[in-house]
Order: sequence, then structure tokens, then C-alpha cells
Amino acid sequence: MRGAVAPTSRKRGQYRWLTFVICPTPAARCDTGRRMSSAASMQKKGPRGSRVKLGGSILALVLLENGRQLRGRMNQLSVNGGLLSLERPLDEGIQVTVVFHLGSTSIRCRARMLFPMWATQGCLQPFRFVELPEADHASLNRELEALVRAGASQEEEEAE
Repeated sequence: MRGAVAPTSRKRGQYRWLTFVICPTPAARCDTGRRMSSAASMQKKGPRGSRVKLGGSILALVLLENGRQLRGRMNQLSVNGGLLSLERPLDEGIQVTVVFHLGSTSIRCRARMLFPMWATQGCLQPFRFVELPEADHASLNRELEALVRAGASQEEEEAE
């Protein structure tokens, strides 16, 4: 089963979109409701973590597998990952080690880089922690909660 989206008409510079589903054979029954509900059930339920906006106030070191080291500034951070401000983007999907210090906690953890976004100066590179030990997870969560209590700007993030 494949889905597609096509414009139906244009009104005053805006498109109205029609979504449709293509079944592999005319006799096949397409049960899109079942597929959509199973995709929604794959999301983990539970308490949401907070994503704290740091605005580049935390310095971070990114260690590449080839031995190179890059310096960056942590723009946002959560227990699942964060957003680094870097001079040049890194390839999506590469494994790195991220090192940073937050409050009384030092974190050195493996992470996977996600798709970068260009910014006015350099780029913003999101990343997701891959192997964050439970002790570091708890320490990082405590530090982030302390920042929130102190009045740091935050957004809600789904627990992973």
C-alpha cells in the first residue's frame, strides 16, 4: 500500500490538498485505519522529559571516530539528546562522542548525529544519545530539572 498527496485546486494562491491511498490490486482490501493505529501505538507512553533551551551557554566537545575534535555550544538539551551549534555540519547518522559539563555533572556519551540545519552563523546539529549510562541519565535529568526550577526556558519532549 502506498499513499500520496496531490493538489486538487488552487484558490487565491493556496492549494487544497487531497490525500489518497493506492492499493496494490483492485481486489485487495486496504485497511488504513489499522495501520495508522498501530503506528500511533508504537510511540511510548509515559512521563515527558523536559528539553531545556541553553542558548549556547554550555560548551561541548564532539569527538569523531577518526580522532578529530570539534568544539560547539549546546543550544538545547534533554535526557534523550540535544542541539549543538557547530561551525560546519556533520554527516547525518555518524556516531560521535559528546563531552560536556552541566552543573556538577560531566557527561561523556556516544551519540548519533541527526540532520543539520543551517543557522545565521554555522549550523545547528541535533543529536540523540545512543549509550547514556543509567547513572549519567539520572544525573543529567537532575541537572535539567534544577535548571527548569531556576527558570530556564523549556519545551516538552516525548520520552524515548
